[in-house]
Amino acid sequence: MIGIVVSRADSASVHIGERLLELADWDERTDGDRPDADGGGTVFARDGFELREFDALHIDLDDPAEAFDADLDFLVVVSRHAGETGALLTAHFTGNFGPADYGGEPGRFARACPNAQRAVVEALRERAPDGYEVGIEATHHGPTEPTVPSMFVELGSDDEQWDDPEGARAVAAAVLDIEGVAADADRQLVGFGGGHYAPRFERVLRETDWRVGHIAADWQLKAMGAPENNRDVLRRAFEASAADLALVDGDRDDLAAALEAEGFRVVSETWVRETAGVPLDRVAALEADITTVEEGLRFGARIDADDYEVVSLPDGLLGEAQGIDLDAALSAVRGTTVAFHTTEGGTRAVGRAAVAGDGYDELVSRLCDVLREKYDTVVRDNGAVTATTRAFDPDAAREFGVPEGPAFGKLSAGQSVEVDGETVAPEDVSKERLIEFAV
Repeated sequence: MIGIVVSRADSASVHIGERLLELADWDERTDGDRPDADGGGTVFARDGFELREFDALHIDLDDPAEAFDADLDFLVVVSRHAGETGALLTAHFTGNFGPADYGGEPGRFARACPNAQRAVVEALRERAPDGYEVGIEATHHGPTEPTVPSMFVELGSDDEQWDDPEGARAVAAAVLDIEGVAADADRQLVGFGGGHYAPRFERVLRETDWRVGHIAADWQLKAMGAPENNRDVLRRAFEASAADLALVDGDRDDLAAALEAEGFRVVSETWVRETAGVPLDRVAALEADITTVEEGLRFGARIDADDYEVVSLPDGLLGEAQGIDLDAALSAVRGTTVAFHTTEGGTRAVGRAAVAGDGYDELVSRLCDVLREKYDTVVRDNGAVTATTRAFDPDAAREFGVPEGPAFGKLSAGQSVEVDGETVAPEDVSKERLIEFAV
């Protein structure tokens, strides 16, 4: 069940509430146990939702959840967004990393609902009228005391948008779209750093399967003060986000040290992107068995294999293949392994890999295919791959009297030349070259 809070002190909130009532069939009843100003009076309910109206501005409501009869999964506060941002639909969580200048308590946070936020932002993108941007914001105001997870979903950013029926309808429809969505998922993190509109964290939300809980923008971190002296605030942000991972925007060694001292892991955006879709217990096991994502671990197409073993990659064969066609060689490794070690920003495979079933044999076979782009014959036998090719032999060319210079170039390129009226063919001045690779 989702509780919807409408504030009569906010014109945009009222307009969104009106559109909510228009877009769905609601049952009306009267709650005489609470004053109309405090969420009582006329109450609207339908499958999955209960809507109540309050006189006070939403940031001044301590715990609007207590007004609802239903057992709520989370609260959605429909609200206006104010700023110099033009037409914008946005969502965010509430709390204060520093002083409570705009409601709530200092250093406290409302319980976030990261999975629901991701769902409503996706719905806002689908519903947004022409000219509207969609995004998320950092944590920045009250309330901080709701007893259920909550988020603000907002229409901005000035009078023109607050009075826009299409904008209000888009927000209302997006809220209705998240019926049945859970508040949390199993992939949630806390964000630190960057601007108020959190482009890095919005990108993570949009492009991966990770959810983002509370976000401390640069200005909130400055307001909080030294991380080491505010470890209790940091800990509460993680508790309120149901997360134990941190993604930090920018170089903040003091913050990272304080987070790690509290037992939270600081991960990179690369880690977040590479682990998308990979079971987290499998990530942990492979990082322990091979190396960390930050040190070059990448996941292969067989990541869902029931079991695996860690082996050394055939580095000689792999190195030769990567020299011939880097993309094809890397594709061969990715397509046949559970995970593998890389260097150079994940562009070259090297070292060890986790393989399952016939993965290693298939990898060798696919690397042999890459070698065939360069070599005349490629044969695998008795634990080795032997590659042969015929190559231009300068000494043989000299024996035929071929002068060094352009004639050497033509023969090397596979073209015949004339020397003293005689034709010298490329095969006359070539020799077989053989290379063996242990596998």
